[in-house]
Formats: sequence, structure tokens, C-alpha cells
Amino acid sequence: MTVPWPPTYYTSEKHLNLEHERIFEKSWLCVARSSQIADPGSFVRVRAGREDLILVRKPDGQVRALINICRHRGATLCMEKQGQFKNSIRCPYHGWSFNLDGHLTAAPFLHELPPETKERHLFTAQVAEWIGYLWVNLDPLAKPLMDQIGPLLQHRFGDTDVPGRYGCEDLQVAKEVTYEVGANWKILYENFCECYHCPTMHPEICQILPSWRTGYGTVSGPDGPKLEGSLLADDATGFSLSGKPAAPTLPGVPPEDERTFHGILLWPNVHLMFIPDHVMCMRFEPVAPDRTRVITQWLFHPEAILTPGFSPDDAAALVDVTAREDFEACERVQNATTSSYFEEFHTPHESLILDFRQWAHERLYAGLQQESASPA
Repeated sequence: MTVPWPPTYYTSEKHLNLEHERIFEKSWLCVARSSQIADPGSFVRVRAGREDLILVRKPDGQVRALINICRHRGATLCMEKQGQFKNSIRCPYHGWSFNLDGHLTAAPFLHELPPETKERHLFTAQVAEWIGYLWVNLDPLAKPLMDQIGPLLQHRFGDTDVPGRYGCEDLQVAKEVTYEVGANWKILYENFCECYHCPTMHPEICQILPSWRTGYGTVSGPDGPKLEGSLLADDATGFSLSGKPAAPTLPGVPPEDERTFHGILLWPNVHLMFIPDHVMCMRFEPVAPDRTRVITQWLFHPEAILTPGFSPDDAAALVDVTAREDFEACERVQNATTSSYFEEFHTPHESLILDFRQWAHERLYAGLQQESASPA
């Protein structure tokens, strides 16, 4: 089913707030690498929708997702991006202290305050770990992570656990690049839903993945997902700008995938690439109606990273040049959204865009009258 989206869906602050409320604050979001908080007491601050969270590793190894607001007067508890707590989190405003579970443990003159003060614990979010990443969900009634991403994995890979082959939990970030793109997050996401533009815009990646010259990429095809992935060109031995591998094939990759590229979009904020010698994770964070932050990480086996002469730059360069081409095109679309002539026409190559729009539409307006819910 085609879901027409008016241009205001790409330009309206009111609509972005609705997306935060009903998509980003009720979905599982990939927000950080688990290794960022490997030690007890270590923490990292992240964003989920409009909320600021502290992810902290407890002594028992479990992770807590704490809303970064003191329950006394609403001050931001922690301003550091990343660091180490000892045994508690102390608000510098009035000295209220919370343990790593978020429970209030101390406050000035606590014995003089009403008894119910002791129950003013920090608000929390749900948290899960998968493929070495931390995922959070602000909805306390949300179903487990796999209920959200499982159907997408099944649709793309069938019964094969493709992500499990790459040992993602054991990989390390060898390179990270953050892009600030002047386009709405949906325009970016829809760009990665199709490869109709690949023959026109991406000669570099089509040189390495010749099947993309057909206009069908690895996440969609004329008859749905291509479970077998995309094969490297005959003269390529790796997924990189030079066509050479940056590292040995990852230990768990089976022989049939030693020359194969797999990709998947996990709505609403993740794009994963599984390549024989590494994994790439791209995360999308809406900043404004016309601005999106894209965090891209390249993950390699720690033994490869320690090898003399190792560099991820050649592998990263292929994604980097392709992404910059994509982002420029997305900004061109964003520029046109204020025109009264703005409209779209979708080819069969772009069917996954319509699936994405249907998914988002259902989360924005399920059980509601669109006329009353949609922003002007």
C-alpha cells in the first residue's frame, strides 16, 4: 500500500516531535557500543528521542538505562559524555545521590524530609545488548528487542542467523566517522532503502558489487529480499575502495560468504553491513526536521587491529565516498521539500520505501484519526 507523505513530514518541527513521541520514544534504538561501558561503574550518555540517558554497567555486569534527570528539582545529573562512577551518581545541585540502580541513597537532611522522598528513584528505560551494541527503549511496556527486529531479520535472511556468523560481540571499533547531514532522517533512510540511484551515483561501489548496476541492492529486489546477498566483482578480493581486503576473513564466516556482502535496515535507526573481514554499523539520529546526525562505525577483529600495518581506511573509504554522494543527494531532496511542486514517483526498485512508510505510518497513527493527529 502506498502511503503518500506531504512535504511537511520533512519540514515540520511539530511532525518531528510526533515521530519522537510515537516512533523514537517507543522503539528499540541502537545507541552505543557495549564495549564503551565494559567495566563496572563505567557509563556513557546517549540520546533516545528527546531524552538524555545514562547507560551504566553495574558490578554484576548488567546495564541500567537511567534518565539523566535528578528527581529533586530536575537538574541534569551528568554532563560528561563518558566516564566512571564509583558507587553512586551525585547531583551537584543539592547533593542527592543515587546508586547505579537509580535508587535514592542519600540527600541532605533526608531524615527531616517526608518519608515518600526515599522513593524518588531515577526514571529508567529498558535496555538490551545485541551484536555488541546497547539498545534502549523508553516505553516501559515495550516488548523485547527481538519482537521488533526479529521479523526484519527473518524477512531479509530467512532462518539463517547471518549476524551471528560475524562474531560482532568480539569485534572492536577500528574507525568511527560522524556526519552532520542537512536532510530529514526519513529522506536519508529512504535513500538506503533503494539502489535505483546506484548506477547513476555510485560508480565506486558498483565496481565492487556489480549486481548493484541493475538498480537492485542487497536489501531489496524485484521479488523481495535477496537472501544470498551481493557477490564481489570477479577482480575484487575485498569490500574496499581498492577492492582488496583490509583484514583476514572473520572466523565465523562460512565459505559461501567469503566473497559476499550482506546488508539490512533495522527500523527506525540502523543500517548494518556484513562483509567477510568486517562489519559496519550506521546509526541515524534526528537533530531537527532538516538535519540528521549519522554515526558510522567499522568493526574489525581485535587480532587484525593489532597486526602491524593494519588500517581500516581503505575499507572505510568505500562507504565514506558512497555515503557522501548519498548525503549530497538527500540534501538536494530536502531543498525541494518547500516547493509547491514537490512530488514523488516510485519505481519497482524502490518498493522497500513503501514498506518503511507503511511501518512508520502505523506507528504514528494506529488507532487515531489522521485528520486530528497529523500536524498542519
